Amino acid sequence: MYKYRYEKGQTKTPTFILLHGTGGNEEDLLPVAAALNANASVLSIRGNVLEHGNARYFKRLDTGAYDIPDLMTRGQELYAFIEEKAQEYDFSLEEAIYLGFSNGANIAINMMLLDDSLINKAMLYAPMYPMDVEETTDLPNAKVFLSMGENDPIVPKRESERVVSIFKDLGAEVTEFWVEGHELNGDNLLAGKEWLEKIQ
Repeated sequence: MYKYRYEKGQTKTPTFILLHGTGGNEEDLLPVAAALNANASVLSIRGNVLEHGNARYFKRLDTGAYDIPDLMTRGQELYAFIEEKAQEYDFSLEEAIYLGFSNGANIAINMMLLDDSLINKAMLYAPMYPMDVEETTDLPNAKVFLSMGENDPIVPKRESERVVSIFKDLGAEVTEFWVEGHELNGDNLLAGKEWLEKIQ
């Protein structure tokens, strides 16, 4: 169903769930996870939707226009896959850290908003979620690091601010970090590492 890569880390270290951006694969974010914590376990998953040959996690109608039914279905499928792998590799869904870039960040948001989701920790780089969220799911235990672009050519600033509002309105503990564009670079990687050290 999904192509993935799992690497076992040292005991009592977190497990990173790595979710790449459009056109990426399960290798893309491995160096990022290693920079954040070289001892951690890693489950890196390749999106199984192709858009002009580029791997994604869900379909879209256009840039910024999501295929909502597909997003909902794919989010549930991916979450179920991660649940299965958590049992197989014996890691905690509550303690896992979901690290997503762009399209990967967006599917991570969807999974966090699922009923009975156990996702509590997320590092979301260049996220976008241009849809209304019913405030029926509280996230009081969630800790979220959001890295967004002041002048992101793909995600307008108002959409970045919408993501911040979604999490704050649901009671999550939110840490914001702003960069220039649609990027995962040394600055927001270091900020993410500092955030990780604070929450663990």
